[in-house]
Amino acid sequence: MAFLKKNLVYVILLLVVLAFALIKPLREFVSSQFAMTATVDKVVAESSFSDEDFDIDLKGINTPNAKLSDFKGQIVFLNFWGTWCAPCRTEWPSIEALYQSKNSKMAFVLIAMQDKEDDVKRFVTENHYTAPVYIAESPLTSKMLPNVFPTTYIVGRNLQILKKEDSTLDWNSDSSQAFVDSVTK
Repeated sequence: MAFLKKNLVYVILLLVVLAFALIKPLREFVSSQFAMTATVDKVVAESSFSDEDFDIDLKGINTPNAKLSDFKGQIVFLNFWGTWCAPCRTEWPSIEALYQSKNSKMAFVLIAMQDKEDDVKRFVTENHYTAPVYIAESPLTSKMLPNVFPTTYIVGRNLQILKKEDSTLDWNSDSSQAFVDSVTK
């Protein structure tokens, strides 16, 4: 008994080490909790959209109706905005300029959110914008639903997220143009 009292800490440590060595589910759980590297599947899932995310019916405002999934296999400029959003309205001229210069290299899908269809039509018409504008007619997945406006994704041919911007950006800047050129080759 004296031996056990003197060496209690060592006995407990020995039992813990043996438990990890002999109980495979425990070992795997602890390993997964302390691992510092993410699994490839997790990285891919976090940096890509799924087919479900792209299953959205779109009502065209200045373009025909579509499904977002129609654009799979293309590079997609996907922007969530609203006429009520001052930063979105500020960003629009640079998006239109990017559309004018790059619409042959990638698809443009600008989705007006939390907006009335008439307000969107009026905004597009009054400003002479030609980039394709839609209103989502089906729910967005939590991964797709923006937290702030504007939110823009540049999505690759296999639905990978090549760029996410959740603030206003000059999409007609030299760096934005260069980025688009690099991903649309």
